[in-house]
Amino acid sequence: MSPRRFLPYLALLLSGCAGGQSGYPSLAKRPIESAPVAEVAPPPAPAPADPQLSADIARYVAQAKTGAVAFDAAYAKADKAVHRASGAAVSSDIWVAAQVAISSLEAARNDSVSALASLDTLYVERSDQVADGKARGGLADIDTARSATLAQVDQQNDRIDAMKARLPQP
Repeated sequence: MSPRRFLPYLALLLSGCAGGQSGYPSLAKRPIESAPVAEVAPPPAPAPADPQLSADIARYVAQAKTGAVAFDAAYAKADKAVHRASGAAVSSDIWVAAQVAISSLEAARNDSVSALASLDTLYVERSDQVADGKARGGLADIDTARSATLAQVDQQNDRIDAMKARLPQP
């Protein structure tokens, strides 16, 4: 290959570099860049919950705590049953006993799950009331209780799943 064949292409490429400087915008500060910045007002503080709503929230939180106590008591029994059945054959008596203990454990957390569902429903109802102008505030209180209950139910689910994983599966 001869270098002469590439000479026209090289000339074409270099011609793109040789142009006037007049077509580029100025890098000087523009007037809009010197304008004052408006301050954003802080959001209004959330309105406190009314006494009836606070009582409902407290009732559901107490229900979730009752569920947690029942779950912890049933967990100790189920853990022992699963430990005994960890090497047992599927459908053996000891394996079935462990499955029954896990079922009892799942039933023991019903209060927690029910409290979470009630808090979810309460949040949706209160959101609708606030949007319609029939009520003010309380959403933050419900959300706080709901988040704590959700974390508790998630932890219970994780413990049940870990227990099930220790048993041989059919």
